[in-house]
Amino acid sequence: MKVDGAAFEFCPRSSDSRGAIKGGIALFEIDMDSLEPVGEFGSRAWCEACAAYGVKILQAAEMPADLSWGFSEIYTRPAQRLVSEDWPQSGYYFMVKDGVVSGGADIPDECLATPGFHAKFRWAFLCNQSRSLYGTAGQKQRGADEAELVRQMTEYLGFEPVLGGVPDAVWPKPIVAALMVGVEEGAGLHNIAASLQEQSPEFADLPTTELGVPDFSQMSEAQKAFFVDLCHIDGP
Repeated sequence: MKVDGAAFEFCPRSSDSRGAIKGGIALFEIDMDSLEPVGEFGSRAWCEACAAYGVKILQAAEMPADLSWGFSEIYTRPAQRLVSEDWPQSGYYFMVKDGVVSGGADIPDECLATPGFHAKFRWAFLCNQSRSLYGTAGQKQRGADEAELVRQMTEYLGFEPVLGGVPDAVWPKPIVAALMVGVEEGAGLHNIAASLQEQSPEFADLPTTELGVPDFSQMSEAQKAFFVDLCHIDGP
């Protein structure tokens, strides 16, 4: 699938159609049914596709000329098949600076140095649930499920595992408005990324919550050991 060939619609600013934002922000619309998986979570193909959609969304919203903001996600210790000598770091970015929107699967230092949202997490901790489609309520539930997963892993290990985080996130209103277009109807950046993602085989037999978060409490001892190893947990 080529992102440039996807179904984008730049609707009038006053449009009341699905996903429209009133108040002078241009609309990004996409036919979610047109999306097909392009690769596993953290694969180069998937990261490139996610970055391309992020760029399209911000371009459609016509960001303020004086806005500088960066988005990046880095997935540490991914399955080895997903990276290579030519592409050793799994992740992607998009950003806006001086009125120019850019993005890709090779994250530049300029993006990381720009205030915004910069996530760095163990690949296995995020992988499976990233395929789930949801709105704002589902996002909150996913967060609760992930917090419970960390709690249960901490109890099992005897120390809290370091799985990653997001330092000092900055979310300007124009960015939030653009990325959330249509999210309650099944669109929005997360649901686009989820629709592009293929299942990773490591999670096929693991118990999960309804939103796909690994359910540590329901795992066998062998599965718990497997998942801990998959997350490459360092000692306390």
